[in-house]
Amino acid sequence: MIKRYIIAALLSLFVGAMTVTGCSESHTKQTPPYDGKEYIKESSLTPAGEDPQAAAESFSRLINKDVTLSVPTYVTLIDNKWYIVDCYHDRVLYSEFDDGITLPLDNWFVMEGDLSHPHTIASDGQVYLVDDTENNRVLVYEKIDYNLINTQVFEDIGVRPHFSVYDEKTDTFYVLSSGTGELYCFRHTPDSSRVYLTDIKKIEQISDVYIRSFSIIDGDIYFPSGVSGEGHAPQILQCDLTTMQIKKSYPVPDALAGMVQVTKIGDYYYITVSTDITGDQSYATLVRTRSLSDLAENEYEDIYADYFEGGGTPYNISSVGDTYFLTEHRLPGHSIWSFKVTDNNITDVKSLY
Repeated sequence: MIKRYIIAALLSLFVGAMTVTGCSESHTKQTPPYDGKEYIKESSLTPAGEDPQAAAESFSRLINKDVTLSVPTYVTLIDNKWYIVDCYHDRVLYSEFDDGITLPLDNWFVMEGDLSHPHTIASDGQVYLVDDTENNRVLVYEKIDYNLINTQVFEDIGVRPHFSVYDEKTDTFYVLSSGTGELYCFRHTPDSSRVYLTDIKKIEQISDVYIRSFSIIDGDIYFPSGVSGEGHAPQILQCDLTTMQIKKSYPVPDALAGMVQVTKIGDYYYITVSTDITGDQSYATLVRTRSLSDLAENEYEDIYADYFEGGGTPYNISSVGDTYFLTEHRLPGHSIWSFKVTDNNITDVKSLY
């Protein structure tokens, strides 16, 4: 899978070079709440979006028929519904039951939509954004009469939009184009569910690096190290969320170069790693460190085999309440784990699927 991703990223370099000229401030200067007066692009309405109520009345839920997952990439709970992004099955699953995260997969429903390798889902409670990675799109869903209806579509969202987050503080959805290093910003007014593309933030240092995700930590945005066909030195970037100006760069060893995600849990940064700098998945692991500056000196704990089975490729970590969820692939029978962290100690590790 990594070879395919690297090829896709390399193919996007020419596009990235044409569009990215350096760290730049936002195209617009909107602050919450968004007033709808300025935007870069509006979505196309789906047939359901043209008449949402009629679509809800004729909506028929699709039951998931697969009993296994194929490269799950994200787990979350939104408005009492559990969601699993089942990437290589080209779908997002959801369950409305309280114990939904432990139910057999053929008891889950499928969010409708022509998706190709989605990776994440994000919501502010009113609208839901799904990155449609291989189609270079973002799909918008709304809950109408308790059903999730695809009402809007954004085309041409960079190259392989790969990770989506809703940030309550800035009242903004952020979607990362993994092939160009662009951060697409989506918003809607308080009195409407109509979503607009309001900003595209750019940073030159990751325009030709395959970056899989980002994390907003204490108001800053962190980009994990990624693999580059141009031979750039691997590094984690800490940037100002508004301007994308780099505040600090953290060099990392070649063995950790192909990161998936950096997230903060307690006093530690947890880092999922897919490959080394050459794209070799045998280096896949999960590590943690108290300081990102320590990575350059190889000062970190490799915790993958100690707490999880090891041997696969850890992917994204998400949280619901006091429980964390780790998705992974290449390990038959173990694609989603749950665990807790108490006083920096990892506890209650369970294999869910």
